[in-house]
Amino acid sequence: MPIFRSSSSKAVSRSKPPLRPVSDFQRTVADTARGEDSTTRLTSLNPSVLEDLRRFETGRRAIDALEVLAAAVRHGRNLLLHVKLDDQVLPLTVFAIERLVHTPLPMSRLLAGPLVTWHVMNVEPARLQLAAPGVKPLLASDPPPADTTAVAPAHELAALGPLLWELALRGSRTSLLPEIAGTMAYRIAPGADLGTLEVSGHASRAVQRLRKQTANLRDVASWPGFDHESASRLLNGLYLQAALVLSRSHPAATNDMWDGGQKH
Repeated sequence: MPIFRSSSSKAVSRSKPPLRPVSDFQRTVADTARGEDSTTRLTSLNPSVLEDLRRFETGRRAIDALEVLAAAVRHGRNLLLHVKLDDQVLPLTVFAIERLVHTPLPMSRLLAGPLVTWHVMNVEPARLQLAAPGVKPLLASDPPPADTTAVAPAHELAALGPLLWELALRGSRTSLLPEIAGTMAYRIAPGADLGTLEVSGHASRAVQRLRKQTANLRDVASWPGFDHESASRLLNGLYLQAALVLSRSHPAATNDMWDGGQKH
């Protein structure tokens, strides 16, 4: 049963269940890919996004959701992710430039769940469009697929920032994203607004310190309530909010070999 209607339809079906069984989705992917074994089909993506995601794909059957969202934001591309949630598959459309996400389930319900289990089974260009009443749809720089006709319902849109933040703090990735790893020092950008996020406890105190001083990963990991993993998660979250100033030349910049899995 398709999640979205075909190109001959003009709207998303509201009578069909928002999620599909994993087994049903896998059969559809296998039929489309003519029996390919990979559960993450990337070949239809923009080359820059494809190259970005290939760094994470080796040896895995699925890609972590944070890594795909980070690639979408980094390259400003609208992507459709199919995310495995237990025995069902959630379609998640990211509008990177507009910093919005479409989900058929309430974002509050999704964020209340165990994000560490989120894994992406399939990635492709977005099949939904954004539009305001009477205004031409807004799209990122990639043209939509030929069968894209549906407009994302406004009541199913949510801000992307909180999802990025929560996935960074509670998702399965425990090391720095490659873009901010290696010989690097960090400080929160002047005027960075984190008011829409749930920042409390040790994270709140760390944010206040990073507003006043430049620190490296080892520094942050030594602060009260932090270790290597939690420091990496915090920095990933801040980076994906465009809240970090990065410096490889600052005296605090060091390479502690905590480089997000990349070799320098």
